[in-house]
Amino acid sequence: MAVKKMNRYVTLLLTLLLSLAVGFVFMLILGYQPLDAYLQLFRGAFIGSVNLGTTLQKFVPILLTGIGFAVAAKVGCFNAGIEGELYLGAMAAALTGHYIKGLPAPLHLLICFLAAIIVGALWAAIPALLKVKWGVNEIAVCILAGYVAKYITSYLCNGPFSAGSGVPQTPQVEEGVILPYIMEPSQANAGIFIAVLAVAAVIWLIYRSTIGYKFTTVGLNPYHADYMGINSKKVIVQGMMLSGALGGIAGAIEVLGTYGYFLDNFSLNIANDGMLSSMIVWNDIRLVPVMSFFIAALKAGALSMERFAGVPRSIVDTITAIFVVFATMETLFTIKKKRKAKSGKGGKKE
Repeated sequence: MAVKKMNRYVTLLLTLLLSLAVGFVFMLILGYQPLDAYLQLFRGAFIGSVNLGTTLQKFVPILLTGIGFAVAAKVGCFNAGIEGELYLGAMAAALTGHYIKGLPAPLHLLICFLAAIIVGALWAAIPALLKVKWGVNEIAVCILAGYVAKYITSYLCNGPFSAGSGVPQTPQVEEGVILPYIMEPSQANAGIFIAVLAVAAVIWLIYRSTIGYKFTTVGLNPYHADYMGINSKKVIVQGMMLSGALGGIAGAIEVLGTYGYFLDNFSLNIANDGMLSSMIVWNDIRLVPVMSFFIAALKAGALSMERFAGVPRSIVDTITAIFVVFATMETLFTIKKKRKAKSGKGGKKE
């Protein structure tokens, strides 16, 4: 098992290097200077407090939504609606952060996060319940629910909870619940410590607890789990709710750390990047942080690459897409090998 995991890590590293090499050739063909482009990409992501801070700020929501997606995958669900849970969690944090008054700052902050967690978890429970009760495909429900969540938050920040400033946003949250910046003048904030604690708790839960064992068992075979006395339907709902809670935390950090209020359509496919970071590493929760940081670095460094090397940011999306293709090809080759192994065994029996 340890050898298999090591092979997976090596494969991931080689796939990453191959993707960068293909991007190098691609830029060369288009007439750009690939070495300068990658140098500017690196500088834009890591050199200087503003650049590194921007990478860390982008890293947090990608990490949390990626871990959330991976948790849902553990119980055999495809949570394609985690962006909706992020939006609703952000709105819950914004409203509780502004309209609740007179509480000590730590307690108020805790309430903001609890509201985001509860709202995100309950929203994720909807497709889970439909799946276990009536066999409704959770992917379709999640995608549609994501649109509904965006429209709900858009209505709230443009209507009853509008700041009235002409900008589609809610009023500013109380000063005491704003997460402090850690690398000024960037928007990197103390939310990264909350995210790291949440991810560490999830990793412990999945790999060191009875609940994690149930999640894994149900994800592998729900019928076998039922035979063993594990209520697979209950576990699926729990897994999806935990996934939604992580999306809610991501939304709360964006509101309390980055903006200070809920801004309509503030997320530029953050959750999709999180889902991508999880799927690339085969939903391996321990690898999601690494891939999330890589994607965040690409996003943060793309602007510098465009500004100083003249390479459009779409090249970064192209490199990411190539990486996904290669990762998928590796999976296909693995399946092919398994099929060959099975056919070989069948031939021996005959």
